Amino acid sequence: MEQFLAQLLIFLAASVIAVPLAQRFKLGSVLGYLVAGMIIGPYGLSLIGEVEQVMHITEFGVVMMLFLVGLELRPSLLWQMRVSILGMGGSQVLATVLVVALVAIALDLPWRQATAVGLIAAMSSTAIVLQTLREKGLLATLPGRSIFSVLLFQDIAVIPMLAVLPLLAVGTAKAAGAGGSAWFDITLLPTYQRFLIVVLAMVTIYLIGKYASRPLFRIIAATRQREIFVGTALALLIGASLLMTIVGLSPALGTFLAGVVLADSEYRHELESDIEPFKGLLLGVFFLSVGASINFSLISERMAVIGGLTAALIVVKLLVLLVIARFFKMAGDGKWLFAMGLAQGGEFAFVLFQFARINGVLPPALVETLVSVVALSMFLAPLLFLVYEKLLAPRMVKFEEESPADHITRPPSRVILAGFGRLGTDVGRLLLSVGCRPIILDHDPANVDILRRFGFEVYYGDACRLDLLEAAGAAEAKLLIVTIGDREKAQDLVRLAAKHYPHLRIAVSAADRSSAYEFMDLGVTAIRRETFGSAMELGRDALEMLGHDPYEAYRITRLFHQKDEETLPELYRINRQDRSNYISMYRQHNADLSVLMQKDREIHLDEVDRAWTAPKVEQT
Repeated sequence: MEQFLAQLLIFLAASVIAVPLAQRFKLGSVLGYLVAGMIIGPYGLSLIGEVEQVMHITEFGVVMMLFLVGLELRPSLLWQMRVSILGMGGSQVLATVLVVALVAIALDLPWRQATAVGLIAAMSSTAIVLQTLREKGLLATLPGRSIFSVLLFQDIAVIPMLAVLPLLAVGTAKAAGAGGSAWFDITLLPTYQRFLIVVLAMVTIYLIGKYASRPLFRIIAATRQREIFVGTALALLIGASLLMTIVGLSPALGTFLAGVVLADSEYRHELESDIEPFKGLLLGVFFLSVGASINFSLISERMAVIGGLTAALIVVKLLVLLVIARFFKMAGDGKWLFAMGLAQGGEFAFVLFQFARINGVLPPALVETLVSVVALSMFLAPLLFLVYEKLLAPRMVKFEEESPADHITRPPSRVILAGFGRLGTDVGRLLLSVGCRPIILDHDPANVDILRRFGFEVYYGDACRLDLLEAAGAAEAKLLIVTIGDREKAQDLVRLAAKHYPHLRIAVSAADRSSAYEFMDLGVTAIRRETFGSAMELGRDALEMLGHDPYEAYRITRLFHQKDEETLPELYRINRQDRSNYISMYRQHNADLSVLMQKDREIHLDEVDRAWTAPKVEQT
């Protein structure tokens, strides 16, 4: 018990020290965990031992992560992604297996072993890649969704790989139960029976998640015992993982399926909040154990071989992924993110290598070398993201050719609306309702496709391009409305329009007060903060719920809005001329506003009292 507590203390202390430092230098938490694991591992300071056992336990963090990802994907959205899952994912696995196997054969490896190495090398790190994409806010982007599709297909591909690897064995050695659970060996059954058992297991998870879980969660929620709800959620996760393990499948696949089934559940958000802390803790320790598993003694002995193989693995996968991205017509910067995000080995490779060794497919010496190669490539994965972010992405914005913008066939309008996201859509609907048809521009192809399905006439293209602005009729238009979410791009558009179309009046949405100040620097006067109006409406509702008369609540919020807008130019001047006094002046304005509002309310109440108590003049 003492040893366990000491090991746990070391893991947690390493996380507390390494991750904030990594975040401080903008390296990402994953790289911080990996470096910390290298330092405290058996090949560093030797503060921890039995790394493989720790990694085996903390792989459940990967399982939890896929459950949370599944909760964010409705079945309808997953069905829409079927082309990218089967197309991109299938192409990546098949092409990587073929190329790596050919390279391995060229290095004098027997074809059976070369095929096994190719199958395992096709895997990428679900844990590292998804965590990094989440941290950088790239998971919801088009290349981010493509990366997720490939990772999902790889997790599914583990199933046939477990069936194929024993067939590649060069000897007769095979561990009992290697292909199934400790309860029974599914590999001893005929193929059709194994298939039926797999289908039955997936159907069971679907039926429990779809029909049995909701009444159960409703009963548990009624007890108002949070710990029971957490226990039920963990039991669901463990049960799905155990069922998949019993039938010889990846446990992550079962929890992902359970998450997708529960994505439409009213308890989805509570499940996310309950599972997230466990996932974060286990996933962090998993990354620590990956870093600790890097065998520096072996690497130093075979530095040239392991370094060369690691570089070859990354380069081969990078080239294969670039070809696939080009085949599926992915945009310039997106294809590089797609390729560099997946150009590493994966955590399932550790499982598959051991499985291949047990079944006599790969010799132990080769497995030991390749495990170091995979671990080293996983360590380099966050660095590849940094290379893309710092070196490639800025160049792509400048030099990579974009998809051609739509040809605008409509006659010029008085209004050009740039950006048709959550805010621009409502502005556009308002203008359309009064008969004003703006020229609408948006730079997100997926968003343009969706909006066109709803009947909006939206043109794809970057509004910061002068030729597109000219085609949209900026020379004849009277007003440019900018509702682009990217602050820098919105400011670039304002500068471009002010320079080439000085007659054009400009109205912009600003994310917050500091963003509004930046637009004021550019001479824009019609600025609306995105959340300010909603805050006023919500505040008015709150006042009414607290017992205020509806008209009084409306008058209070209107006065507050008016006074806040009046103080904005003065605060802007102070912020730009004497920033050291800005905070004190901001606090003073808030205090003055509070006093003003209180006096105004007292005066208003006195007027109301006098109106009610004044003698009534009888009408004759």
